[in-house]
Amino acid sequence: MKGFIIKEFYHIFRDVRTMVILFGMPIAQVLIFGFAISTEIKDAEIAILDYSKDHMSLELSNKIISSDYFILNENLKEESQIETAFKAGIIKEVIIFGDHFARKLEKEQSASIHIIADASDPNTANLLVNYTTGIIRNYMTEKMGEQGVPIKINTEYKMLFNPEIKSVFMFVPGIITILLMLISAMMTSISIAREKELGTMEVLLVSPLKPVQIVVGKVVPYVVLSFINAVTILLLAFFVFGMPVQGSLVLLLAETLLFIVMALSLGILISTVAKNQQTAMLMSMFALMLPAILLSGFIFPIENMPEVLQWLCNIMPTKWFIIIVKDIMLKGVGLTHIWQETLILIGMTILFIGLSVKKFKIRLE
Repeated sequence: MKGFIIKEFYHIFRDVRTMVILFGMPIAQVLIFGFAISTEIKDAEIAILDYSKDHMSLELSNKIISSDYFILNENLKEESQIETAFKAGIIKEVIIFGDHFARKLEKEQSASIHIIADASDPNTANLLVNYTTGIIRNYMTEKMGEQGVPIKINTEYKMLFNPEIKSVFMFVPGIITILLMLISAMMTSISIAREKELGTMEVLLVSPLKPVQIVVGKVVPYVVLSFINAVTILLLAFFVFGMPVQGSLVLLLAETLLFIVMALSLGILISTVAKNQQTAMLMSMFALMLPAILLSGFIFPIENMPEVLQWLCNIMPTKWFIIIVKDIMLKGVGLTHIWQETLILIGMTILFIGLSVKKFKIRLE
C-alpha cells in the first residue's frame, strides 16, 4: 500500500496538467476573485464643462478631481462635445457648471450643477453620480461653515444612453458575449479530442486534407450554429427585454460573426492541445468561464482592479466584444468608433487559427 501511494504521488507530480488544475487554478481564481470583485469605483475618467471658471467652480472641480474616484480627462468648451466624448468610450461622466457659479452662491445662496453619466453601465453610472453628489454636499457644508450663511447647490443629473437606468441594458451584452464564448469554444474544444478518443483521427491523418482544411472543416458547422444562436439571443433581447439597436444591425451581426469565429478558433486551439474530451472540457470551463465573466468588465468595473489584472483584461476577447455590442446597440456608433476593438478581435482570430494549424502540423509529423 505504501509503495502504491508513493507511485500515485509520482504519477500526479509528473503530469503537468494535473498539477496546474490542482494548484494553479485555485490560486489564480482566489487572486482573481479577491482583486476583481469590487463594486467600488476608482480613477473613473470624467470631463468638466465650466462656463463660469470662477474661484468657486475651480475650487469644487479640484475637490472632485483630487478624490480617489475621478481623473480629469478633458475640459470641454461646449455642450456639443459631450456626446462625442461619451461615444469615444473613455469618459464616464461630465460635470457642467453654469454661468456665474460663485456670484449666484454668494448673492443668491443657490446655484446648479448638471451631471451627465454614461448609463450604458447603469451600476457604474449610479455610483459615479452618488460619489459626485456626495463630494458636492461636503463642499456645500464647508462653505456654509466658512460664510455662516446657508447655501444650496442643486445637482441635476441625466443618464445618457439609458434614461430609465434599466439593468437589462448592462446584462444583455454581457450575456450574449459570455454565452457565445463558452458555447463556441467549448463545442469546438472537444471536436478534435473526440476524434482522438474514438480512433477516427487516423482517418484524418491519412486523408489528402491539409491541416488548414481540417481545422476549417471543424469550424464551419459550429460557425453556422453559433450564428443562429446569436441571432436568437438578439431577437429575444429586442422583443422580450426591449433592448434597442441604435446603430447598424448589419455591423452588429458582422461583429458577432467575427467574435464567433474567434471563439471557435480558440476552441480548436484548446482541442489540439488537450489529449481527451475531459481535459478539453476542463480547460474550456476553468480557463474561459470565470476569467470571461470576471475580467471582461461585464459585472465588475475594470478600473477598480490592480494594474496587473487590468493588463490581463486586455487579453480577454470578451472585454472587447462587450464594448463593441454596447457601443453599437446603446450608443449607435459606427465602425469609426470601434475599429480598434475590431482589429484586436481580428488579430486574436488570426493568432488562434495560426497556432491551431501549427499544433496540428506537429501532430501530423
